[in-house]
Amino acid sequence: MQMQLNDSTPVTIRLANQHDAEQIALLCRQLGYPASERQIQQRLAPLLSENDQALYVAQRPGGPLLGWVHVYRCPLVHTDPEAQIGGLVVDEASRRSGAGQRLMRAAEHWAREHNCWAMYLRSNIIRKDAHRFYERIGYEIVTSSVFRKRL
Repeated sequence: MQMQLNDSTPVTIRLANQHDAEQIALLCRQLGYPASERQIQQRLAPLLSENDQALYVAQRPGGPLLGWVHVYRCPLVHTDPEAQIGGLVVDEASRRSGAGQRLMRAAEHWAREHNCWAMYLRSNIIRKDAHRFYERIGYEIVTSSVFRKRL
């Protein structure tokens, strides 16, 4: 899917593949989630083969990845299926370029195709710029608490 960024440079939004592992790992580190290329390769293997999730990347022709978004479908008992964003990262040098918005559009399109009624995402309370971005593209804050227990 060809798209234009604000600077008129063509950007391709496409499904990720194993060859993207190194660059995905670099982008993960920018967001504070250190991961090696090998770890990303291991995580990608099952993710890329499942139909209930997708990982899209943004890239200029011949250039490095600008970002990625992971979307997955959540079948639930109490409501119709919803989609969730597992992660969104845009390279620091490419933020505010339109790449993030286009990645989110691709994820939303995927969610609609998979009969999801809504898209949910979590964003760390300290990521104020990200919160403004999400609100700008139509997301609203839904108050809840996130709990975690390490296993």
